[in-house]
Amino acid sequence: MRRIRLARACGPATEGEALVSEEGFSPRYDLDRWSGVITRPGHRLEGVSLKGKICFFPTAKGGIAAGWAFYDLKWKKIAPKAFIFGVTNPVMVQGAIFAGIPIAEGWTARGAVRTGDWVRFDPRRRVVEVLRSG
Repeated sequence: MRRIRLARACGPATEGEALVSEEGFSPRYDLDRWSGVITRPGHRLEGVSLKGKICFFPTAKGGIAAGWAFYDLKWKKIAPKAFIFGVTNPVMVQGAIFAGIPIAEGWTARGAVRTGDWVRFDPRRRVVEVLRSG
């Protein structure tokens, strides 16, 4: 089992399918908030749904929209299970906590997790474990 350490994390433990991006993420500009699908033209995940996934992004983009967008996704039942960022910002963290979506920062182990892997994220221990390859 591969284990990835994180710098900071908050929220309840969860497990699910990983969705890994090489690009940053903005809930305002990259995501259709009615479907949970990445719709920004040219984004490498264009057409992919975040719903029910544990999402890995190198950076968080944008700001104030995350404060309400994450809650909106959760209310519509199209939210991801968790966000794992390399670098995020206080507004994204606040939005995720308000929505009850686990969130972490400090993911630096590029290549250790791939889209389709089944992972467990334990914020209390600040760790992601790859349970099986996808």
